Amino acid sequence: MASQPPPPRQSVPPSASASAPVFPYVLALADDLSGAAETACALGGSVRLSLTAADAAESAAANDLVVDLDTRHLPTAEAAHAVRTALRAAQAGPPRLLYKKVDSQLRGHLAAEAAAYAEEAEAVVIAPALPAAGRTVTDGVVHVNGVPLHRTDGWRAERAAAPHSLPEALPGLPVRTVPLDVVRSDPAALDAEFRRIADSGAHPAPDAETDTDLDAVAASALRLGPGFRLLGSGGLALALGRVLVRPAAAAHSPAPAQDRAPLLFVVGTAEPAAVAQIAHLTALGAHHVPLDPADLATGTVRLPRTAAAPALTVLSIDGSAGLHPGTGRALSAALGALAAGYPGRPDLVLTGGETARTTLDALGIRELEPLGEIHHGAVHSRAPDGRRVVTRPGSYGAEDSLLRIATALRPSLAAPAATT
Repeated sequence: MASQPPPPRQSVPPSASASAPVFPYVLALADDLSGAAETACALGGSVRLSLTAADAAESAAANDLVVDLDTRHLPTAEAAHAVRTALRAAQAGPPRLLYKKVDSQLRGHLAAEAAAYAEEAEAVVIAPALPAAGRTVTDGVVHVNGVPLHRTDGWRAERAAAPHSLPEALPGLPVRTVPLDVVRSDPAALDAEFRRIADSGAHPAPDAETDTDLDAVAASALRLGPGFRLLGSGGLALALGRVLVRPAAAAHSPAPAQDRAPLLFVVGTAEPAAVAQIAHLTALGAHHVPLDPADLATGTVRLPRTAAAPALTVLSIDGSAGLHPGTGRALSAALGALAAGYPGRPDLVLTGGETARTTLDALGIRELEPLGEIHHGAVHSRAPDGRRVVTRPGSYGAEDSLLRIATALRPSLAAPAATT
């Protein structure tokens, strides 16, 4: 007998009334691949991760669908158009709860994409906090480990300066902040505040410092109905995954041993922490190839020919001389093309959303099956050709992040426990 699809999922958040709406599965739109993978893993349950925007019209309704729109590199107007096009396509498919994934540090075409996403919505609930990565929102200001975003270097590779607040980051939308004491009040009071803001023609941007705060925000939006769309980082996606009841996900069969396949790390981030993360791999004996950004940009880089691919290789952009803002996509495309031509059909670890996308594009990979997280943000997936792919935002991870990923994919690399 053919297996039956799981039953439709219902929203039953705490304090929901008997008349609370029934929601089908989620359609999440992301602006880069690492964020899309993070969202897919956060939602849990049955989920499909697509790299094809037209899949927003997918007719099968027995899974969440996360689509990477890959808009970070586009001109602003084209990025907004991509969001509108995906939303129109979604209208041809089954009803889904809408979610817009954005960067927790407000990078990308946030204002234009949010304005496009808000069209035809009663309101958009805006909550980019990501407590697991130390990113919180207080008084409408995004903080990174307690420091206001505009006082950090999180925008070092951007052409503009970081915004001082969510209203400043979203000039095309009337935004009203919601203080923590309201977020943490009785659910009915939070619902009433969101409704009051929506009735005034504005969009609520609730403060959030903890996962519990985000749970309250997600539950309130669900109680208010599908006219209230959600926009946030992976933190709000995790909250949505917690407050939506879903059928048990099918268990993944154990992966066959892959230790004989090469493992290729493609580090496309300009984050200073990447240097220390790579050092952990070279201590394991990894072959590290730092690439000059000028040579990458001109297409003159050629990887040295070897009789056989090393078991563990790291390709990275040498940022010691600094990187020019706005060159990220071109460098990521060149890095992705190099990675796609690497011999031995390696498993891949891709840091930075643009690097992940350009590498998979060069390989012709159009969808991924998320298998789980190795650590927060480091999502382990399986490609249709069977290779393993780990994606991770460039700004995530402690000093041992890449080491943890390497030993998760290749357990034989783990150092034996010390004996006394």
